[in-house]
Amino acid sequence: MKFSTNELLPLVSRLDQLLRTAEIGDYPGAFNGLQIENQGVVSRIVAAVDACEAVILQAAREPGTLLLVHHGLFWSGAQPIKGILYRKLKAALDGDLALYSSHLPLDLHPSLGNNVLLAKSLGLTGLKPSLELKGQSVGVMGKIKPMKREKFEALLCKSVGGRVHLAPGGPETIASVLVVTGGAGGEVARAADLKVDAFVTGEGPHWSFTAAEELGLNLFYGGHYATEVFGVKALARWLSEGTGLPWSFLDHPSGL
Repeated sequence: MKFSTNELLPLVSRLDQLLRTAEIGDYPGAFNGLQIENQGVVSRIVAAVDACEAVILQAAREPGTLLLVHHGLFWSGAQPIKGILYRKLKAALDGDLALYSSHLPLDLHPSLGNNVLLAKSLGLTGLKPSLELKGQSVGVMGKIKPMKREKFEALLCKSVGGRVHLAPGGPETIASVLVVTGGAGGEVARAADLKVDAFVTGEGPHWSFTAAEELGLNLFYGGHYATEVFGVKALARWLSEGTGLPWSFLDHPSGL
């Protein structure tokens, strides 16, 4: 679908509609949507996982940039504009940078979301929403051609572009998988209740490793950052196809 404008606010409305920003709940204090407005016109689209200072400084080098991120600036309600937050806001405003953030709405999107895209990269089929949180399913569950645990680990390494960590608590052959990107390791008990062979997430608390062993579940930690590059890239590509504007991805991995 082609859009007839490169003005910021109409594009934000398109993003909000696509992601159902007003409808999907998130963590208390998390703010989804337009976080910083620019002077009104978008000249290029940049995607990144985190709205960290390094990313903002790089994105703001070219005026009129729309920066799409998964982890935005605001998570805990009203904050004083000082210190690091001041520096980030000043860099964005000085550089005519607009910032749009989408957390759970992007994770959950049925075609552009982190969960579904990671699941598809692993070859999962029969995908269905799963693992309810705040009245909505925050993960996807699917089937895969039965394979040894080590082969699935290698497949996940390829998908996330790096090493993964495994708590080998479940069966040696994997045929069913739950995917919840990001930091969902603390949901290991509820994942085990779903009777899947493997649970793929980004990271989790220390105790989640031994819990997976005790619950009889293979828990794969693919990296919080690495499991969440999929959605922002897909969202930027979607917006680029609609506007004809160029897009790029700023990679600033945490290694976590």
